[in-house]
Order: sequence, then structure tokens, then C-alpha cells
Amino acid sequence: MIATQVDGPAAARTTIVLAHGAGAGMDHPFLATVARGLAARGFRVVRFDFPYRTAGKRAPDRMPVLQAAMREVVAGCGAGKVALAGKSMGGRVATMLADELAVPAVVVFGYPFHPPDEPTKLRTAHLAGLRTPTLILQGERDEFGTRDEVPGYALAKTINVQWFADGDHSLVPRQRSGHSAAGHLQTAIDSAAAFVAQHVG
Repeated sequence: MIATQVDGPAAARTTIVLAHGAGAGMDHPFLATVARGLAARGFRVVRFDFPYRTAGKRAPDRMPVLQAAMREVVAGCGAGKVALAGKSMGGRVATMLADELAVPAVVVFGYPFHPPDEPTKLRTAHLAGLRTPTLILQGERDEFGTRDEVPGYALAKTINVQWFADGDHSLVPRQRSGHSAAGHLQTAIDSAAAFVAQHVG
């Protein structure tokens, strides 16, 4: 059984399952801030660690194992509507399961369109036919997919990409940009909450 951490009201109409990225677990400050921010907006947010993190390993599990873990967490959410969200790898897993699980919405904080410095190794094949409404919150200079690169990818019309000025893979801008990491993250949380609310009805 996968252990979870829950933020937000137990009686919330909508639960958001929030998955971590490859290099950090569910307690990472970025994910914790997102969870608390969404909870403050009335959602029940369920975080969890993928099996490799629970086992103390650094290398992520293979995709079938990651997907099985997310399916298990979603199945344990009980009554009410369930949306999916994730940081980087966790968001990729969410987009791969969204149609199968018939969730109303997906939100990705920094989609890993390709590995850094390997722009030809795209992770976008399933995105071309994705039917679930999806919001990708992406930094303009994200090394996993920049603002110059992403418009050239074949993405389904259900996918919306919101760009963050000078942001990196965690939406963090350089100081000289005039923007702040905290400001970008709060904007991202606001956008995520509004997007999920719009699609759960």
C-alpha cells in the first residue's frame, strides 16, 4: 500500500493527486508549496512517493511501475472527482494515465518534453492524441522544453501551455528578469486551481 500525505478539507468535492518529479519526493518544498496552495483554494490534495523513493533509491522506477503507483493512489481517493497533477516526471505519468482514468483535468508543473541537451529524444508521442484537458505550466528557458521549441511539437488541442517569463524547469527566473520565483509559483498555483475548477464543473 502506498503511503500518502493529504492537505485540504476532507469533504472537498474535488481531490487533486499530485505526483513528484524524478529527483525529489513528495516532501520537496516546491511540491509542498503547491499542495498547500491548492488546499487553501478548497481542494483536497493527495501527495505520495513513487516506490523507488520509498525504497530509498535514486533512479526512478520504469514507467509501468510509476503508472501502477498512481493508479493505486487514485483508486484510494474515494468518492468525488479526481484530477491529476505533477511536477516534471510526475506530470508526465499523469498525462499518460489521464484518458485511461477518465479524469476531468491534468496540470503539469514543468513538462519534461525531452532530456536536457537531447532535444531529439522527445517524450511527446502520447500528447498528440491526449483527450483530457491539460494545463502545462512551463518556464520559457526550461531545459526540458523551451518556449522556442515547444510550439513546434505536435500537441493535442486539449493542451494549454502557460509560459512563465525567464523561468527554468521549476519556473524560477533569473534575478535580472524582474520576476520572482515566489511570484511565478503563486501564479502557477492560481492557474492550476482555476483550470481544475473550470473542468470539474
